[in-house]
Amino acid sequence: MEESEYYPNHNTQQVPNFSTPSDTTTSVHVTALDGLVNVNSLFTIAVFVGLSLTTPGQRSLENRTSCDAGIDVARKLLVFEVVSFSFFLFSSLVAQGLKLAINILNSKDADEIFKAHINTKVLRVGMLASALGSVMGCLFLMLSMIHVIQIRLGLLSCGSKSAAHAVAALVLLVTSALLVYISTALYAFLH
Repeated sequence: MEESEYYPNHNTQQVPNFSTPSDTTTSVHVTALDGLVNVNSLFTIAVFVGLSLTTPGQRSLENRTSCDAGIDVARKLLVFEVVSFSFFLFSSLVAQGLKLAINILNSKDADEIFKAHINTKVLRVGMLASALGSVMGCLFLMLSMIHVIQIRLGLLSCGSKSAAHAVAALVLLVTSALLVYISTALYAFLH
């Protein structure tokens, strides 16, 4: 009996296509790199918001001239914003380079769309460098946000309670999030 498009031959055996963990490893790496680039893009927007606040002579909301930030605070804000932007750009470019290498290697073998033969040491080092760039960018972004808070709410040295509360919340939340990020990234790289 012949096989037709309406009545397929039931005697043929079909082997199920189970993907092994090594087949999906590359797609996991590409997804992680995509997430890193997206987060870096969001942080870069925050950098440009901070850069818009570097106008000299701004008055704080504290209503005391002794609490107004001077030109040195605005200068430090600008330096921290530029360094933060540099780290985020470094991290994103490394991640994009790894994605490009994976995608080019995937295009050579159409049968294995989720598996590229890439040097795992190079991939690990690149992903670690990209993650380290993001962490350093976050640290410098946090330092710049402390200066933004001092410009808008008053200097910490003059005893501005609202500035002290905002800085404490910022430092506590960002450092705890960075500790979680670093520990999970190290766990993923070591196992």
